[in-house]
Amino acid sequence: MFFSFRFLAGINIRLIFGAEFKNDPNMEFSQYLGFLAFLTVATIGFWLMMFLVSFVMYWVTGATIELVKEKRAERRDRE
Repeated sequence: MFFSFRFLAGINIRLIFGAEFKNDPNMEFSQYLGFLAFLTVATIGFWLMMFLVSFVMYWVTGATIELVKEKRAERRDRE
């Protein structure tokens, strides 16, 4: 029961915006460079997002701990 999509190898698919997607397994060099550029940008974006999210979490956690310390000190000074 092995199903193959080989019958799609020669079919050209027209996308919504009128661009034609040729389902050709052989990429041209410019397509290959575009794909590499896309992967590079996507990877940089992913790691930048991870860095910023971790930095913001670190910042929020530190600010929360400092706020708790200030509240405790304020409560001690009132007593």
